[in-house]
Amino acid sequence: MAKVKSPIILALDTDDLDTARKWIEATAGSVDVYKVGLEFFLKHGAMGLRELRTIREFELFLDLKLHDIPNTVGGAVRSIRELQPRFLTVHASGGSSMISAAAQAAPEIAMTAVTVLTSLDSAELIRMGIDSAPLDFAVTLARNAVLSGARAIVCSPLEVAAIRQAVGSEVEIITPGVRPADSTLGDQSRTMTPPEAIAAGADFLVIGRPITSFFAQSPQAMQERALQILESLT
Repeated sequence: MAKVKSPIILALDTDDLDTARKWIEATAGSVDVYKVGLEFFLKHGAMGLRELRTIREFELFLDLKLHDIPNTVGGAVRSIRELQPRFLTVHASGGSSMISAAAQAAPEIAMTAVTVLTSLDSAELIRMGIDSAPLDFAVTLARNAVLSGARAIVCSPLEVAAIRQAVGSEVEIITPGVRPADSTLGDQSRTMTPPEAIAAGADFLVIGRPITSFFAQSPQAMQERALQILESLT
């Protein structure tokens, strides 16, 4: 498998196949990994992913956030194994047995544990009956997930440094909630700029609207925006 060069994971947050195709074409040369989530996958499934991969070679971050009993999650992983995602997300809160079942079902896939969603803050966790602060809860979830077979972690950029210290250098850390200084926060509660997230220890940055919104101007404008973010990391 070719080594990924760009730390940007572009979020294909659309249910439109043609739009996703155009975004991939527009960012050739600046993005190597694309995130496909429930919005796209539930509409187009495996066939839609295969069609996207006819455009050009890219790595897949399949963001399904699987969360169920271990047998069901293991079976789900086996069902999509042929799609060969580089990363496949499961909820870290699903527990050790669930994460282990997922990892064992497809050892070649980097099972990626999602800790605390970036849309959640301390007040929301309290309403959910969770006493821990987002940082402490995320670190606990990450440590347990890695011990259970996860090879990558998804967390808020504010938790990256602490999780890196907890899980070591071999585990890949992927962070959404990354916003360039000139972007709006959207539905993210805990954010950093791309340079800040990389400096904290993130390997990959999931970025969507701060890049894809530029397609309305032109494909070239979208490419230039992605390159601008890449240049800010050097």
